[in-house]
Amino acid sequence: MSQEIVDAVRRYAEQHYNDGGWDVVVECYDDADIAEVIGNVRSLDAAVKRFAPLIDIWSERQADARISSGEEV
Repeated sequence: MSQEIVDAVRRYAEQHYNDGGWDVVVECYDDADIAEVIGNVRSLDAAVKRFAPLIDIWSERQADARISSGEEV
């Protein structure tokens, strides 16, 4: 695991906080959690792709919660 890639993922998540489920990474994931998801990737693009399935799920759940609460999506 490269700490550089973990740090890059954290910055990416912070920059995309309001995009889909990246807020979950910012609020709930520590460096070890990020490292576990990204494995041994060597680029930010590859790391983001590893997170994509999780981000999609969290984004859908957030949209469902907004719909259930009557908030516009």
